[in-house]
Parts: sequence; structure tokens; C-alpha cells
Amino acid sequence: MPLIVQKYGGTSVGTIERIQAVADKVIETKKQGNQVIVVVSAMSGETNRLVGLADHLSKAPVPRELDVLLSTGEQVTIALLSIALTEKGYPAISYTGGQVHIRTDNQHNKARIIDIEKARVVRDIEEGKIVVIAGFQGIDEDGNITTLGRGGSDTTAVAMAAALDADECRIYTDVDGVYTADPRIVEGARRMDSITYEEMLEMASLGSKVLQIRSVEFARKYNVNLRVLSSFEHGPGTLITDEDETMEQALISGIAHNRDEAKLTIVGVPDKPGIASQILGPIANANIEVDMIVQNVGLDNTTDFTFTVNRNDYEKALSILKKTADKIGAKDVSGDNKIVKISVVGVGMRSHAGIASTMFKALADEGINIQMISTSEIKVSVVVAEKYLELGVRILHSAFGLEENGNVEEAG
Repeated sequence: MPLIVQKYGGTSVGTIERIQAVADKVIETKKQGNQVIVVVSAMSGETNRLVGLADHLSKAPVPRELDVLLSTGEQVTIALLSIALTEKGYPAISYTGGQVHIRTDNQHNKARIIDIEKARVVRDIEEGKIVVIAGFQGIDEDGNITTLGRGGSDTTAVAMAAALDADECRIYTDVDGVYTADPRIVEGARRMDSITYEEMLEMASLGSKVLQIRSVEFARKYNVNLRVLSSFEHGPGTLITDEDETMEQALISGIAHNRDEAKLTIVGVPDKPGIASQILGPIANANIEVDMIVQNVGLDNTTDFTFTVNRNDYEKALSILKKTADKIGAKDVSGDNKIVKISVVGVGMRSHAGIASTMFKALADEGINIQMISTSEIKVSVVVAEKYLELGVRILHSAFGLEENGNVEEAG
């Protein structure tokens, strides 16, 4: 019998009525002749409620105890869903991460999965039971409860699918798949039937919120077929899988955007070895991640250095950079937290020239000035003023023919 792992997030199990609806979806999959494992998150809002309780007692709760607290959210959901399934005539059994022996390292609040002891789960599904597992949690080698951090339930589902060699891991969420662009911005955005792991990783890192990067990385590493579907409506969703070398790839798969960007520039920096480290070292030491970097060397033996950070880190990074400028003798520091990043993504770029020029011309024709550019093998990203975000996304979506269930044959 095929083995399907299904994962339902907090919104999908947010009420008793929705838990009943999830039970019906699980039963429907079971009736189709599949063995089923279900991974669930805490009910929507529950994790935030638990964090709030801890915050009332301490500004910095002991990480071990915070994990003990947060893991209870999923424990409620697995029990309720198992009760609902059994009541409908389909025997189910619930397990916490520790009971399944999802073994992790000891990094509380952000643990990583090391191994899964699958014998108990295998026995249950062979007996015809539906196994319901708490996402987001595991245990370390000393038996302490750990949590996996942001996107942890998705990671649990993919890890279970990998450990059990499942036929598919289905992530149910509040959208019905991965789109060529944000449908709230582009009316003609199209749900993709499939997308490669590599493209999905780029889309996720560039602002797409459909899946967490970590779960996609896990799926790619263990070659797990992922499918994104809606919890609230029927449909085939989007399959995320390995690249099929035998098929002609679409030129561009999608347009991603990220509003959480800010730009910092330090000008008149002495052009000498090690200067980039002197500028970015203090930023890294403050645990601030740097995204795009541009360096321009002038004729006067100085250089201008520009980089982007998350908008939430802007003020902190600007303060650090001003101190650095004084130390290294830079002329000036400036910043802009009203920028956005727009990216085109597609594995088809590997075999087609002119993607960047098509992108740049489309933006230029609309009077949109490009402030920074970054490229990789399958993506081109630009930084533009925030006011041009929606126009830029729509223009690029049209320029690459994404609304027409296809792409322009050649670019440039």
C-alpha cells in the first residue's frame, strides 16, 4: 500500500470544526487505499499564548523549560485528532515527538533532527492504524524535550516521510499551491503543477511564505516528493520534486518578492585588503544577516560599500556601521529602509541567455530604477524603491509570459 504523510498547520486545526474536517480528509486518503501518517501543529494562536505565559514570568525563560511548555500545544492537537478519527470508525494512535523517538541535538528552541526510530510507527501502520504525530518537537540523547524552531512541523513531516520512504509528503496549508507570483498582487498569477526543489528553495529564501526553507532542504537531501495543498478546498496542489533532466524546463517559474529589506551604504572607505571584513565583521557579531553586497572602487583609492539587511535590523545595523566608519576613516554612512527585493526564478535560466536584460528592460520601460543586482545560476534579484513593488512584480510576470501557462521562447 502507498504510504502518504500529511501535515496540517495551526490554521487547519484551529477549531474543533476544522479538526473534524481534517479527520475527514485523512479518512478520504485512507479510503483511497493508502497508509497514512499525520503530522500536526498546535492549534492556531496556541504557541503564541504559551510564549506569552512564559513572558509574564521571565524576560528570558530557560530554553529547556520553554521547550517543555511549547511542546504541549501539539500534544493537545494529536489527541483531539486521534479522538475524532477513532470516533469516525478509523482507529488512530497519537505520539509525541519523544514517543516516536525523533532524536535531535540539544539546541533547545532550534534543535535539528539526527535520527528517527521508526519501528513503532511501522508496526502501527501495518496494523491498519492512522498514526498522528506531534510536529515541531523531539528529544535529545538525555531525554530532554526539544523543539525544532520556525517551520518545525513541516520539517517533522518531511523527516518522517524520509525515514519511512513515503510515496509523498503532503503539506496542507491555507493556500492551494505555489503560484507564479503573489495572487494578491498579480491577478493573473497561476498555480504551478510542479516546481523543483532548487526553485522552491530560491522562492522561499526570496520571500515566498508557502514553505520554510529548512523543510525543502530536508526534502531535497532525502529526495522526498513534497506536495502543497489547501486544507479548505480540493485540488491537485503543487508538487515539489527533483529536476527532470528529460523535460524541457520553463524559462522562468515564478516572481518572488521580499518587503523586509533595508539598504546601508558606507562611502569613501580606504581601498585596502581586509576592509570588507572590518565593515561586515561587527554586523555579523551582532547576529545580523547580510543579504546582497555591492562594492564600487573609485579613482581616488577609496571604495563605496553597500549591503542589505532585514528591515527589522536596520536601526541596529546603521548604528554599528556609523561606529565602524569612525574607526576606519570612512567619509559617510547612509541608509534606506524603504526598499524591496524582486526576483525572477527558474531552472530554465541555465540554458537561456538574456534573462537579466529582459528583466532590466521591462523595469526600465516603466521608469523603475534598479539600485542593486544579485544573480545566481537560477535567479536574478534586484532592489528597487518600495513604491514600485507591486508594479514591478506585475510587469515582470507579464514580461515572462507567466500568466499564459508558459514562457516567452527566448529572452533578450
